[in-house]
Amino acid sequence: MTKLPSAIFVVDVKKESIAVMEAKKLGIPVFAIVDTNCDPDPINYLIPGNDDAVKTIELITRIIADAVIEGKEKAKELKAEDSAKSERAAKVNEKGN
Repeated sequence: MTKLPSAIFVVDVKKESIAVMEAKKLGIPVFAIVDTNCDPDPINYLIPGNDDAVKTIELITRIIADAVIEGKEKAKELKAEDSAKSERAAKVNEKGN
């Protein structure tokens, strides 16, 4: 990795406790499926669910992945819009001078 992640997603908090602790130390938000046998305190964004059920894991992981893809696409759109606005403003300034 060339930079730290903006957030991490964890399916089994108990099994991935080291990753959760490292994320907390580095100030990285943690999204996690949290079962009744897990401590929810170190998790920033709780997703209540059975972390042992394959269907639950598949459903939640697919939803999270789709949201990340949608967010990246929206960020690209916004960046392109900002660039276009900046270019228009620069052309207006050139014409005014």
